Amino acid sequence: MSHSHEVQDAPPPSDRIRPRLTGTHLILEGVEVKREGRVEPYLDTLPALSSAPIRWLGVAIENYSTPACVIPRHEHVENFVHLVLSGSGRYEISTGGKTLRFDAHPGTTFIVPQGTVDELRWETPIHHIAVAIHPSLLVNALEQSAHESSIELIEHWNLMDRHIMAVLLAMTADLEEGSPAGKLYGESLANALAVYLLRRYSARRLEPPVYRGGLPGYRLKRVIEHIEEHLAADLSLRELAAVAGMSAHHFAEMFRRSTGRSPHQYVLLQRIERAKQLLRDPKRSVIDAGLDAGFSNQSHFCRVFRKFVGETPSTFRSEAQAR
Repeated sequence: MSHSHEVQDAPPPSDRIRPRLTGTHLILEGVEVKREGRVEPYLDTLPALSSAPIRWLGVAIENYSTPACVIPRHEHVENFVHLVLSGSGRYEISTGGKTLRFDAHPGTTFIVPQGTVDELRWETPIHHIAVAIHPSLLVNALEQSAHESSIELIEHWNLMDRHIMAVLLAMTADLEEGSPAGKLYGESLANALAVYLLRRYSARRLEPPVYRGGLPGYRLKRVIEHIEEHLAADLSLRELAAVAGMSAHHFAEMFRRSTGRSPHQYVLLQRIERAKQLLRDPKRSVIDAGLDAGFSNQSHFCRVFRKFVGETPSTFRSEAQAR
């Protein structure tokens, strides 16, 4: 990428973690493209924020601030969504033998199908989000009734879509907060994004099923017991869906109808309740109570506990012991 001024170089492609197959789904640990037969990072600068540490299934999101630049010709190896967060100015796309010119503004969105070849020129600095979406994520939103090769998104280069923006901002906010619910919240948002893209921007009319009612009692009981037994683990949406014996999209909707809460909200509240029980034990430290309840570190624990309970874990512990 040619820049108007110097930026930090990223590690060479060989040093970047490569996508790893997990069952039939990829963990995408970066937004990558193909150039001259090599798969490499979309940009040659390090992202300010990345989903790589969380290891979401089927999706990767990266947050960048870049100067005016040229992003050399490349092929998208996954479906690609791009959102301008801040910065306005002209940009130019060369793709399919044509050159397109637009004015970017906060909210400007690209939707680019897997296999698209293009080159971009940004005439001004921008702050932006880049997202890679593996076809398996879209297939799963269709109850796996379609094959990956039958799913194709429609190419858009100058789109304004507040729904896409809201979902990507929520995913970014979750990463900025350290993903206190682990993989669960980000994967739930990614699943919602996949359903929306299929409904609005697929080449063929692909309508994910609409569900009524909730989970059968025996399935709900099985999932809740699994959550209780593995509360300290980094639960994923696909893991809970597998326990219920259904797709992630089907499970998330049915679970919400059954409990009144999304899976990630339910798990977070269960962790808070577990932490309260542990904090009443005078022999257990605040740090251990948070970790044993499933929070990744003390900072996450204290922030989330105070948000839901209205006081810090230390204060709660002191008051509980005084009672």
